[in-house]
Amino acid sequence: MTTATLHSTASLRAYFADVSNAARAFAAALFAAQERQFVAQEVVAKQGPSERARARTHMKLIRMANEYQDMQPSLAAELRQLASRG
Repeated sequence: MTTATLHSTASLRAYFADVSNAARAFAAALFAAQERQFVAQEVVAKQGPSERARARTHMKLIRMANEYQDMQPSLAAELRQLASRG
């Protein structure tokens, strides 16, 4: 087992002061870097699907529901419900 002894309280206080100053400087640099990253990102509004694409998806779901009607009626009902949501 190893033991360490410090003979001076002034050196211990200086050590903790240096460690705390380094931790503050590191935290400040970290937050500054993250802030720059958030500022640099551009916000681009997404466009929703066009009316034509929505109609195409609706018809595809209805078609799939018709295919599964005989085999799995509950699945067909779910597909029709999804299609009706729009």
